[in-house]
Amino acid sequence: MTERALPELPYEAWEATKHTLHLYAQIVGKIKLATAAPRNHWWSVPLYVDVRGLTTGRMTRNGTSFDLTFDLLEHRLVLRTDTGAGDSFALTDGLSVAAFDERVHELLRRHDLDVAIREQPFGITITTPFPADSEHASYDREYVERFWRVLGWTGGVFEEFAGWYCGKQSPVHLFWHSFDLAYTRFSGRRAAAVGGADAVTQEAYSHELVSFGFWPGDDNVRAPSFYSYTAPEPPGIRERELRPDEAHWVDAATGLLALLDYEAVRTADDPRAALMSFLQSAYTAGAEAAAWPQEDLMSSFCPPPAQLQQLLAARR
Repeated sequence: MTERALPELPYEAWEATKHTLHLYAQIVGKIKLATAAPRNHWWSVPLYVDVRGLTTGRMTRNGTSFDLTFDLLEHRLVLRTDTGAGDSFALTDGLSVAAFDERVHELLRRHDLDVAIREQPFGITITTPFPADSEHASYDREYVERFWRVLGWTGGVFEEFAGWYCGKQSPVHLFWHSFDLAYTRFSGRRAAAVGGADAVTQEAYSHELVSFGFWPGDDNVRAPSFYSYTAPEPPGIRERELRPDEAHWVDAATGLLALLDYEAVRTADDPRAALMSFLQSAYTAGAEAAAWPQEDLMSSFCPPPAQLQQLLAARR
């Protein structure tokens, strides 16, 4: 079966929808934050790509296990419980963030699962409290589906890339505060405390890491992009080579990023190989510059050695 072609995802075409969907996800993510057992590096709070959209995974409230899923094929927010109950409401153009927030809490109340959250966006320039946000109400079904298709494809590549590593690593998950699909590798060594950072940042960056991700664009980078960064930033990393040729280093507000435009991957002769070469080159750049024990951290099981060597050789 031929792999489905990656869709175009121009930022300007769905910017309003992207903001609305991002805020919907923050509301659902905060419900997960309030109901899931805490994990290191905040791994208890992200959403996950599944076969129909984005899901919280299992949460627990008042002795009942449940999940919430953005079904992006039927365009509904779906509640399921371990008692067999199911409930949902439609995601439609014109459904404001305020109305979404009200409907989510009403949905949970009907099943004795409601929980108080901090009704305020986190980590973005939008600051209107959710119950007061009637401005963001755009929902273009076509572009939501395109975005989900990209997340699903990217998640599959990230999962395969994760198999190449045997050290500590994160799940592949979507962080709702920044709306990026992310995967992270760790050296196993503690990092120095991030000076002046809040508790969220301190926990996220408590150990040396190389992180990879995809995000649909924002006010600063107005195009969907793949990224990678090494933290703490090691000396000399920006002089190291990235692959494919379109990849480059960028000084961003958050620090140095390796960046590859989604369009370069989408239009490549072999999109999977293009993204894999970016991930491997960004990891090698960070791991070499930070003197990670790469041989010890390489999986002995997958990928086939010849495949990995081909990607390594592509950098030379």
